[in-house]
Parts: sequence; structure tokens; C-alpha cells
Amino acid sequence: MTPDELIAALAPSRLPASVLTAGWRELLAVFGLGLLLGLLLAMVLSPLLTRRVSRRAQVRATRGLAPQQRLLAIARILGHLPEALRPAAYGAAPSPDEVTVERIANRQRRAR
Repeated sequence: MTPDELIAALAPSRLPASVLTAGWRELLAVFGLGLLLGLLLAMVLSPLLTRRVSRRAQVRATRGLAPQQRLLAIARILGHLPEALRPAAYGAAPSPDEVTVERIANRQRRAR
């Protein structure tokens, strides 16, 4: 028995003929559902696909803060306070200028 004979032997469908064929309305609905599914997938994956801000940029963003607040923010960003900045953080030495602080923080980041 060939596939064509098998299909011919099946009982006729009880659905109207207009339901059995895919018209432009059905194709448009499937296309719309595909777009909605793609949008949902993009929204779910967007947090995973965004670029993280580099530590160098985070350290640079601390410019303009008060010296003690800046050292605290750098310690939070790096996960530790670089050895060269500890005296300034505890008030044992004057705080270095902004460029020096960034250079020390970025050098420490690479060393770890």
C-alpha cells in the first residue's frame, strides 16, 4: 500500500475545508506569534547579552567624589583597597590627586 492509497483510505475530515487549508489570515497569525515569541526571547536574553562596564570605567566614574568617599568606592569596585591607598584612606597621609588614584587602582586591578 502506497502512502497515497493509505491517505485515501482514511475517513474524511469532519472539519470544514476552509479550516484545513492555511490561508493568509492563518499565516499572518503564525507570523505574529513568531514575532511575539522572538520579542519575549530577546527580553529574556537581554541581561545576558549586555556589555559590562569595565573596572577602569567604574574607577574613572568616581572622579569628583570627596577623597574618602572615592577611596571607599574604589575599594568596593576592586574588592579590596590597594596597599598604596591605605594610608590616605585611614588619614595617615594626604589623599593623592585623581590621576594618581586611578593609576594605582588600575595597576592593582591588573596585578590580581
